[in-house]
Amino acid sequence: MEYFLLVPLLVFIFFFHKCFFSPSNTQKRLLPPSPTKLPIIGNLHQLGSLPHRSLHKLSKKYGPLMLLHFGSKPVLIASSVDAARDIMKIHDLVWSNRPKSSIADGLLYDSKDVSFSPYGEYWRQIRSVTVLHLLSNKRVQSYRHVREEETSNMIDKIRQECDSVIDLRDVLSCMTNNIISRVNIGRTYNEGESGIALKAYLEEILLLAGVFNIGDYIPWLKWLNKINGLNSRVKKVAKGLDAFLESVIEERVIRNKNAEYSAGEAKDFVDVLLEIQNGKETGFPLQRDTLKALLLDAFVAGTDSTYTVLEWTMTELLRHPRVLKKLEDEMRVLGQGKTEITEDDLRNMQYLKAVIKESLRLHAPVPLLLPQESMEEVKLFDYDIPAKTEVLINAWAIGRDPLSWDDPEVYLPERFLNSDIDVKGLNFELIPFGAGRRGCPGITFAIMEPSVQIQFCITKRDKRGGFGHD
Repeated sequence: MEYFLLVPLLVFIFFFHKCFFSPSNTQKRLLPPSPTKLPIIGNLHQLGSLPHRSLHKLSKKYGPLMLLHFGSKPVLIASSVDAARDIMKIHDLVWSNRPKSSIADGLLYDSKDVSFSPYGEYWRQIRSVTVLHLLSNKRVQSYRHVREEETSNMIDKIRQECDSVIDLRDVLSCMTNNIISRVNIGRTYNEGESGIALKAYLEEILLLAGVFNIGDYIPWLKWLNKINGLNSRVKKVAKGLDAFLESVIEERVIRNKNAEYSAGEAKDFVDVLLEIQNGKETGFPLQRDTLKALLLDAFVAGTDSTYTVLEWTMTELLRHPRVLKKLEDEMRVLGQGKTEITEDDLRNMQYLKAVIKESLRLHAPVPLLLPQESMEEVKLFDYDIPAKTEVLINAWAIGRDPLSWDDPEVYLPERFLNSDIDVKGLNFELIPFGAGRRGCPGITFAIMEPSVQIQFCITKRDKRGGFGHD
């Protein structure tokens, strides 16, 4: 008898809740289209091993703006120029926050760096320090000799080993690491135990950056990170890198007490950050953890992405002999009567710039831009997007959008020769470094490195005074 009474009671409660507590049809949000989700995990099963490709495939069915759920977290996927422009330009302020990341917190001193710190006064201050004091055009130019020396060293190494098989990825990675290391801390760490340890730690950070942390999306399952070893991996890397950075900073503090830089000598990031640590230049006291977090930002952001672009560019040049020859011809014309081609010549190398842009279009170093989070409810494409919604912008898909590019799967640098499209975040057809407030502050440095290195990689001075293929 009790069961017969229970059923109508449940039905009554359901309709009572529906009528009095659910929003009316006029109040319901109009959400973007969504694939069917599963209980607990949402759409996590649809990401696959290459999420940018899986999400691109889903966007063909559900549209350039679709809503997924990673566990309990709503995640907006933007896969078109218009969607990216709406998010990173029209509603840039709304989307300026970063979602909480326990891995970033563990590695970057509670996310005290530029990339992962939440939007607010602290973030504005450290971004200002980074842009004005570390990555200004003047500062980037001051490291020119470092870029040229390390690139020449790489070419010499290739010449010495040209009779054997060369792992180009390893060579490019070593060169890039040397440049970033000299710019950051004034010297390389490519030999000895300290160098091996630093390289291993940086490689582990890059691996951890690609790990899906289930605790961030399904909080009641975060205990799994203790079982699968993720927590211990993060702690081990954080401890090792902290010890390394502490030793570098202490060594520099002691050295600077007894010596000063000569006039015109380029200062590395450690020296610049120590100078502004007391806040006299910026009005913003720089804490030790912030200093170390900014150094880690520069190490991580400046190594993997750079040599990835270099590797893909060299691969595409070998795949397309016509493009390689055209680039060689440009360098031969530019190199007539000169003993060498330098960074000063880069501004005149229009085809080289086009080659790099085309590589970035097809092979964005970060296919899915770092996630952003809405700070309030916002309307996009007539859809109502709730506050605290995470957004992933698929730069890889945008670079292959047939609505923006003719023959998008074809490697064709010529498409950029008569085009105003650049990579600085103003043209949303090409956003390998993001755009808006959360765009990469190191674009100038990031573009300069591949330009110099590709130029050196495909040219050499021969006995007759001309430039030829290496």
